[in-house]
Amino acid sequence: MTDVPVRDYIALIRQAYSARGGIDGQRDAIKTTTAKRIRDRMVNDIRHGAILPPIVIGAVVDNQRFNSFPLSGEYGIRDIIPDDTLSSLAIIDGMQRTTAIIEALDGHEAVLERSLRVEFWLTKSVRAMVYRMLVLNTGQVPWTLARQLTVVYAPLIQEIRENVPDLDRIFDPDRPGRRVGPAQYASDTLVELYLAFSLRKTSIDTKEALSEEFSRQDFVENVSRSHFQAQFYSCLRVMVDLDKAFSRFDPDAGVTVRYTRGKSVFDSQPARIGFVTAVAHYTLGRPGIDRTEQQVAERLDQISQKARELTHRLNADTSEAVGRFLALDVLRELLDVRSGQVGRFERSVFFEAFKALIDERFEVASMEPCWRAH
Repeated sequence: MTDVPVRDYIALIRQAYSARGGIDGQRDAIKTTTAKRIRDRMVNDIRHGAILPPIVIGAVVDNQRFNSFPLSGEYGIRDIIPDDTLSSLAIIDGMQRTTAIIEALDGHEAVLERSLRVEFWLTKSVRAMVYRMLVLNTGQVPWTLARQLTVVYAPLIQEIRENVPDLDRIFDPDRPGRRVGPAQYASDTLVELYLAFSLRKTSIDTKEALSEEFSRQDFVENVSRSHFQAQFYSCLRVMVDLDKAFSRFDPDAGVTVRYTRGKSVFDSQPARIGFVTAVAHYTLGRPGIDRTEQQVAERLDQISQKARELTHRLNADTSEAVGRFLALDVLRELLDVRSGQVGRFERSVFFEAFKALIDERFEVASMEPCWRAH
């Protein structure tokens, strides 16, 4: 923790937010009359010299930088936060105070010369950052879980890139795109897979506040485990390999009907959610079940090995043979239902299908018995 001139603090966080499209957005905009009055009061107090509680800044740094702490002698902000991490800084605690400070600057340049207490939370792991945020926000006005993850969004996606090298492309708001081949996914869908894997649930409503305390507890316990991130990345690698193997079946690129090509299986977010949740159930256990690290590692190794054997077999087969294995006609028939909750139904179908595939140790002649497991 250190004192930072407001001028330097604003310069520090502005670059971090320019990549995410502005200062506002980390929490829902304040709309109520009472809340606006409180904000206005805070702005006026800052202009009159009020001393604010410390703001907490988070940064994920590399091992070399992490091992250089604690620093000795005199040092400045740039010694604490390297330039290459500025765009991915996270204001873990103090978003409303930061916005109030920026508003207080309007017509009151003297505020720039005042000091602000800042606590720098430095970690070499996204897992540790997520855990820090969940613990910090316990008992406060709840964020949605997705909103909390958004704060560490960039480093999480970067870790996925580094740990799942077979990923072909990741789309994000700054680099939008459309999936035209296997192993291509949008960044927000990867964040949702992270949630599903941790909570071991197919129905993840990222728009609602995480009000169920059991879900929060499960998430905190999972991200506090040192091997959790690696286990999630292993699950993603298996999914990517299957995606590529399935995509070898491509009978007619011009067909627009769903689930007629191998790639179309993991085109679907319900399929991706169903897969990672099935893997999580088998390796981590159902919600409420706590397996030892050794048990989880053994089960994950078993899935990786058996899935590798299946993908090797599919990659050695002809495209037509892959098509017969996928039995997409059965899948289309099962999903051709009229329901008010199509998304929930499809996630359930894919979860049961991949659960059956795992239970059969990936040793099935075709996916038909898996699709019919629902």
